[in-house]
Amino acid sequence: MRVLHVIGARPNLMKAAPVFRALAKQPRAQQNLVHTGQHYDANMSGAFFPQLGIPEPDVNLGVGSGSHARQTAEIMTRFEPVVRQRKPDLVLVYGDVNSTLAASLVCAKLLIPVGHVEAGLRSFDRAMPEEINRLLTDQIADLLFTPSEDGDANLLHEGILPAKIYRVGNVMIDSLVDMLPKAIMWKLGSLPERYALITLHRPSNVDDLKVLKSILEALLEINTQLNVLFPVHPRTRQRIAEWGLTTGKLHLLEPIPYLEFLALQRRATVIITDSGGVQEESTYLGVPCLTLRENTERPITVSLGTNTLVGQDKKKLSAELSNIVAGKLKKGFVPPLWDGHAGERIADFLCRFF
Repeated sequence: MRVLHVIGARPNLMKAAPVFRALAKQPRAQQNLVHTGQHYDANMSGAFFPQLGIPEPDVNLGVGSGSHARQTAEIMTRFEPVVRQRKPDLVLVYGDVNSTLAASLVCAKLLIPVGHVEAGLRSFDRAMPEEINRLLTDQIADLLFTPSEDGDANLLHEGILPAKIYRVGNVMIDSLVDMLPKAIMWKLGSLPERYALITLHRPSNVDDLKVLKSILEALLEINTQLNVLFPVHPRTRQRIAEWGLTTGKLHLLEPIPYLEFLALQRRATVIITDSGGVQEESTYLGVPCLTLRENTERPITVSLGTNTLVGQDKKKLSAELSNIVAGKLKKGFVPPLWDGHAGERIADFLCRFF
């Protein structure tokens, strides 16, 4: 069984690692790892390989940034020869980035089976490029590994055959469970007793001057109640500098490796984010999460977990934050199958399937 994993961005690494490690225990499995280079930064990606216990990629396509069309086309052009040469029995794609869709399209044309890990998630907002990637990938994938019941329901509603759908749980949580003991021991140096941890990178939040300025103003207000720790995504940092926006006394940090970020998450008083993965991690950790989006493809983190959608409403953000500071916390629960064994379920299934 020859399996080729395709990753393109930081979250993909956390999703692929548990599956890679589980398959490595299967004597019949041969694996290759392809990094498209869609997002590649030493802090954002490179440090993850040793931390997550997976090898450096066998192939790096080195695609880099660009428009969605150009990036997707470039990945397809560079990925096709790799697939023809390696002749995998299955290609596994992860999440919802351009690399996910591009690799799936190449394999569909070459009649190579595709497995989509984290299938079925929907925000129902087609203005998000990731939503288009999710929809199209799920239509052409042969095996759809879902993290939760809502993913199954979405796929069935879209006409996907039930025989293609396999609920395995959340592979992102596998990485969290694996790394959490190390994060508990991680020495972060001098930290305030209570702090808000911020992540911000969505184009809808950072590519609009008015919106980004409003968010920064809200964070400056929050900083009067809680220390704000803000690891700044390269895209966000570029916009702040380009527009000369004020960050005042916010604690701006460079992007940090996963282990250190996990340690910051578990100790945070509140997490304010627009990241899908952070919504999931905060729910598992039981940390209040305020999401700066009008919708989420992970609604289970709202209905069952600790997540609250506040959109770009400064009043709602302020009100929810005041409740958290006062100790009025939303009680959340860990969703079923978010238990650290999703990667093993995928590996076991693939060994039976082949």
